Parts: sequence; structure tokens; C-alpha cells
Amino acid sequence: MSILNRPKNMQSETEGAHSMGDFRTDRRVLLLSCLAVPVGAIGACVAKALLWLIAVITNLFFFHCLSDSPSLPEQNHLGAWLPVVPVIGALIIGLMARFGSEKIRGHGIPEALEAILLGRSLINPKVAILKPLSSAISIGTGGPFGAEGPIIMTGGAFGSLFAQLFHLSAAERKTLLVAGAAAGMSAVFATPIAAVLLAVELLLFEWNPRSFIPVAVASMVAAVLRIPLLGAGPMFPVVPHAALTSGELAAALLVGLAAGAGSWLLTNLVYAFEDLFQKLPIHWMWWPALGALVVGVGGMIEPKVLGVGYNTIHSLMNGELIGALLIGLLIAKAIVWSVALGSGTSGGVLAPLLIIGGSLGALLGHWLPVGEPGLWAMVGMAAIMGGTMRSPFTGMIFILELTHDLNVLPALFIGTVAALGFTVLLLRRSILTEKLARRGQHISREYSVDVFELMRVGDVMDANVPIVPVEMTVAELSKRIAKNDPVISRRQATLIVDGEQRLAGIITRGDLVAALENSPAGNVPVLEAGKTALVVTFPDEILHDAIAKMLKHDVGRLPVVKRDQPDHVVGYLGRGDILSARTRVHEEEELRSSGPIGKWAGIGRDRDAAVPIDKP
Repeated sequence: MSILNRPKNMQSETEGAHSMGDFRTDRRVLLLSCLAVPVGAIGACVAKALLWLIAVITNLFFFHCLSDSPSLPEQNHLGAWLPVVPVIGALIIGLMARFGSEKIRGHGIPEALEAILLGRSLINPKVAILKPLSSAISIGTGGPFGAEGPIIMTGGAFGSLFAQLFHLSAAERKTLLVAGAAAGMSAVFATPIAAVLLAVELLLFEWNPRSFIPVAVASMVAAVLRIPLLGAGPMFPVVPHAALTSGELAAALLVGLAAGAGSWLLTNLVYAFEDLFQKLPIHWMWWPALGALVVGVGGMIEPKVLGVGYNTIHSLMNGELIGALLIGLLIAKAIVWSVALGSGTSGGVLAPLLIIGGSLGALLGHWLPVGEPGLWAMVGMAAIMGGTMRSPFTGMIFILELTHDLNVLPALFIGTVAALGFTVLLLRRSILTEKLARRGQHISREYSVDVFELMRVGDVMDANVPIVPVEMTVAELSKRIAKNDPVISRRQATLIVDGEQRLAGIITRGDLVAALENSPAGNVPVLEAGKTALVVTFPDEILHDAIAKMLKHDVGRLPVVKRDQPDHVVGYLGRGDILSARTRVHEEEELRSSGPIGKWAGIGRDRDAAVPIDKP
């Protein structure tokens, strides 16, 4: 049935209330929110299982006992045999990666990004099992990693697997995958808000209630279940600081810039070691063992570099580590972690970044005239997360939820923004997206509202509509095109109207060619040669919706009609008109004018004259 012949309340496929609203979220968000509840529960259970497994493996390898009680690898008594433990763990991981799944290599978040952007949010069940197991072995045998990256990947894998049990779109599977990832992080650290922010800043690639609400539901479910499973937060309580002074806020800027420089150095260091391993004349399966040898030697020099290091993070926040110990911890952790991560073993980045950033901040705190080392350790942690991962809101809220020290929030904010600004200007990609770029997959991290969502059809349509009457023949229309009719010749299609100027059909150049092949004389009426089952758009319709119609019906142009009179033509929308919307944005980005102040001062050209920006 033609759209024109439908009842008025069925004239447009996108004429629902949501098409003119702030968001496109519909009632399916309720379904996704319900599905997010078990996903959040699964994420919490996965976090508990992984932490339990890490404790068991740590006790088994470092203390030769079968126990799940928390223990610190740095307290081992293995002596010269210490390097053997991480090497054994790395050999096991190498075998698992080669004969199980190569996707278990790395720190988890790039793999989750890859599944979201390129894999239609589908994750192999094998990865859901092997990733946490390999990470537990890596960390439990002394690997200088955090558990959060693997938990994010594993929680996301289970979220994806759960979504595959239902008839969901790729976008909805992505939501549940990210919900599982956020749930895992929320359960480990008791940071439900930071987990959602990480999802928004790093994984979702959108700001939309359709995805935000289910992810928030899963994160909160995991945070609630964390209490009986792992205990209540905060994970690293500190004595609350007093309200910060202006001098301390200024010092936070310096710490943030230093953390930005540290982020730059760490990112380059990790990939320098990765490049070095790539040049080795041996199979990549053996690389983790070589990296683990460095871990073992580093652990002999500075035992605190071994394992997750949550106790070290807490000590830094409390200002308990000072002097030469901070220098040794900073250098040893940075080198050991970079080598191990560059070797392609399995482990996360958050906990190591907290230790490195905390050591840097506390070290700087000894020379700053205000504040105390614990404060600057916290600022350094947030800043190095914001700079290295390019997730500033996650960094500052993460530290805030870890400590519940609200008064430090302004300093955290200043530090993370400073670090972000530093790395954005000096680094093309973050430590996470660089991994994907090396696989030929570029990611843009800038979020903006699509221009097609902001503009209406009436803003770009051509009001000078190419129209012919129904009684015109194909031959007559062909002659008008051949004579370069100023209106008809410049369009690939022509609208057909009846005697009362009501829209009756559309005929394209392809229709003309087909009609002339069948009847060379061209006596066929244009209405018979064209199409009468029309897809139309309206002047007040969002341009995005009009484009969706074009794609769905595989057409390159749409008649623009009045919404209350669907047979009254007011415009024509073609591909070129759509591109003009992009041209406007390009001009706003690339052209500069002198402005009223410049004109008053006699600087530059007339303020309405656009000046191209010089590009490097």
C-alpha cells in the first residue's frame, strides 16, 4: 500500500512520539533493564570467583599451601627460587593462549572494545572461561597486574553470552556486554558509579538512556551483592582531609601535569617493549615467560611489585610509604609492569596505574609546600588513570569511591583534567586504543551529537522541486532533460503531480532508461513508467529519520510533503542535500572569522569573511 493511501495516523514509519523527543529510547529499555539484573549478579559472582582463584593460586605457588585466605606474594620466603614462580605461570598462559584462544592475551579492555566495535558484541564462550583462569594464574604467580581488566572482559563475555540467549540486536547485546563489564568492576572495587562512568567513557561509545540505564542497573546489582560476597566498601578507607586550600588546588595542577608526563612515558614504554618482543626470533607463546623472568628479578629487588598490590595502594593513600622506597617502587613497578604487559601475558591495568600514579604523587608531595603525601598519592592515582586511559571522570570518581574522601574531589578533578590535556596533546592514542590501532582498527573517542540528529529536513531540502504532470510522456521528459532544464536536469528523479498538484508518483533516470528500452518511441506516460508506492518525509522530521527511510527502502531521494497533507509537495530531499548538512558543520569547524572585537580593532578581514585554518 502506498504511504499516500494510508490512514493519516499511519503515514510515516517514524511518526511516533519518540522521533520528536530528546531521546530515541523506547520501552525495550525496560526489557534490557530486567535482563541487566541477572547480568549484574553474574558479574558479581565472576568477580568473587576470580579473586578467590587468585588467592588460591597465590597460596599454592608462593606458600605451598591450599588456602583461599588473602595473602601477599611479597611476603614469600622463596629466595633465589622466586623468579621460577612467575615463569611457570607465564608458560601455562602461553600454552593456554596458543592452544586455547589467543584473545586471552593482553589486559582485557582492548579485547572488549574489539568485540563491541567489530564483533557485533559476540564473545566466544571459550574466552569467558580461559580469560579469568589465565589472569588468575598470571596474578597468582606474581604478575604485576590488576584483576579489574580481566574481570571487565570476563563480565562482558558473560553479559554477551547471556544476551545471545534472547533475540536481541547487536546494539542491545552491546549494552548487556558492557553491563557485565561494569558489574565486574563494581563488585571488585565497590565503585558502582565509576564503573558506569568507565562504561560511558570507554566502552559504550554513546550517551543514551537505552544503554546507560541497563548498565547502571547491572552495576548497582553487583554493588549490592558485593556486600555478602566480598564485604562493604570503601575498599581503601582513609582519614578524611579537610577542605583544600587554593595552594593545594594549585599544587594539584602540578601533580596532574607530572602524571600526564608519566602517562606519556608509560604508554611509550609498554609499546616499546611490545615492539622489542615482536622482533624476537621465537614464537609469541614463549614471550610471557621471558617477561615473567623480569617480573621475578624485579620481585627480588622490590617485593611490592608482585601481585595486585592492593595493600600497597592503601599504604600510599595513607602516606605510609616515603623516601627512597617510593623511588624504588615507582621505577620497579613501571618497568616490570611494562615488560610483562608488552610480552602479551594476561592482566589488568588499573591497579598497576594506581600504584605508579600513587608513588609519583607521594614522591612529589615531599617537595610540595602544601598538603601531605597521602593526598598527592590520591591525586596522582586519579590523574594517571585520566591521562593513560583517557577517562578523566572515571579516574576522579574511582578514587572518590575507593576512599569516600569527598573533600579531595576538587583536587582530583584538577589533576585528571591536567593529565588528560597533557596526553591528548602529546599522544595520538591511549594505552588501550593503541593496541587496536596496531591491529589496523582506529577508534575515535570524541563524543558529539550527530548533526543529522540536530537538523530537520526543512533545513536542507530543496524547495525548488522538479515536478512534471501525470499526462507527460517519457519522451517529453527525456527531451526536457536533454535540453538541460534548470530544475529537472539537476536531479536524478522527478516528482509527478496530478491536475490539482497532488503528489502522484516519482520517476528516476533509471526508470526513464528502462521505459525507453521497452518502448523506444517513449509514448508511455511518466506515471506508468515511474513508481506510485512512495516513501515520503516531512519538513519537521529529523534528518536522521529521513536517512533511515532512504537506507531501509534503498532509495536515494524523498519527496517532502506536509505532515497534515501527505499529497502536498513542499520540497525534495536528495543525497546532495544531506551532504550539505555536513558541509555546514565542516565550515563551522574549519573556517574562522575575525569577530566583532577584531573588526573594531582593525585586525584581520571583515568579520563575516571566513578565514581557513592553517593545517599542519
